[in-house]
Amino acid sequence: MNMTSTMIPAISPPTASRPQTIASVVPDVLRSEWTKLRTVRSTYWTLLAAVVGIVGLSALLCAIIAAQYSGMSAHNKATFNATSLSLSGVFIAQLAIGVLGVLAVTTEFGTGMIRSTLAAVPQRRLLLAAKAAVFAGVTAVVGVVSCFVAFFVGQAILSSQGIAAHLGDPGVLRSIIGSGLYLPILGLLALGIGTMIRHSAGAIASLFGVLLVVPSLVLLLPGSLGDGIGKFLPSNAGQAIVVSTGASKTATLSPYLGFGVFCLWAVAALIGAAVTLQRRDA
Repeated sequence: MNMTSTMIPAISPPTASRPQTIASVVPDVLRSEWTKLRTVRSTYWTLLAAVVGIVGLSALLCAIIAAQYSGMSAHNKATFNATSLSLSGVFIAQLAIGVLGVLAVTTEFGTGMIRSTLAAVPQRRLLLAAKAAVFAGVTAVVGVVSCFVAFFVGQAILSSQGIAAHLGDPGVLRSIIGSGLYLPILGLLALGIGTMIRHSAGAIASLFGVLLVVPSLVLLLPGSLGDGIGKFLPSNAGQAIVVSTGASKTATLSPYLGFGVFCLWAVAALIGAAVTLQRRDA
């Protein structure tokens, strides 16, 4: 998936009668970033992959469980979580959103378009903030809407066995909205890593290493050390908002604490990106 070059909307130069301030530039920078994001095919393909992953996997897993539920053991029935099952696709969708977050910035470096961007917007931290805001807004809408659709599709299938969850049940609404917001935060983490590394392949490998490889390696640590460290890693902390217990060995933080830790990881990546973007040449 390659993002193609996009014309950058002109930002009016400062004049004697109209001094240019940060506040006056912000709408133009946001418009520019929105134009770049919506006019490349990779945005639509990755968002489509995310939606299909969230809704499609939900329907598939719920259909399988509904067909096998009568033969499940008493223990499995007692620990069954209909809400979590219908939101399982989020962890497939994170791959697409992570790739999109990286490509949203690395392609500009790869094609050299970043030089035109910085010529139009010399305030580099403002540029990064605008890029992050537009990206987060789009992926938040897609993520939250898709999670609601996945929940209702999944519960419609599970209702045939009388095991469906409802929006009014404790923790259900939190899980749905939290799952949807997990994706833009992960995307911001990816955007920050992409800005620091500047190469698509390296940034994607680094992102998935942090999300998938490091948690597995931490589990190999002796005693309770692995659990103690693992629950603060980005993926485990972020997933606590979806399922606070029973999801994995390390996902033991409370939902909101875990999501807060996940947000701090994204903030740290963006701070690193801002410092790198400010100090290094394009």
